[in-house]
Amino acid sequence: MARKKAKRRFVAEINVVPYIDVMLVLLIVFMVTAPLLMQGVKVDLPQAPSSPLDDKDQEPLIVSIKADGSYHLDLGGGKNRQQSLSVIIDTVAKVLRQKPGTPVLVWGDTKVEYGVVVSLMTQLQAAGAPSVGLVTEAPSSAH
Repeated sequence: MARKKAKRRFVAEINVVPYIDVMLVLLIVFMVTAPLLMQGVKVDLPQAPSSPLDDKDQEPLIVSIKADGSYHLDLGGGKNRQQSLSVIIDTVAKVLRQKPGTPVLVWGDTKVEYGVVVSLMTQLQAAGAPSVGLVTEAPSSAH
């Protein structure tokens, strides 16, 4: 009795159904979370505990607003000089064209109006700053 062995052929197809399921779940997750994301200016509240910056490689550009409304630009190295807002925005744009990853920080006096600080931050973002941070002080433990 000679048995003839039937040759089995291997199926060389990839089952893509699990990949489609994962893709559809991810699509639903992104569709649900996309409206929840809001664009805006990231700010740290004054006297709020916050963590220090992780990026110590580049010295940040610091734009300060004093209580009298004057603007000051610190390009690093302690060179802090009073300038008009248009000159500061042009200088920041030039520096960011040369070094795109340079962090930009705003030091605002507590007596400066909130709208002035937000206006400065939006102008700095328009000049090319990917994100603008606010410098705050840690809250004092004694009340």
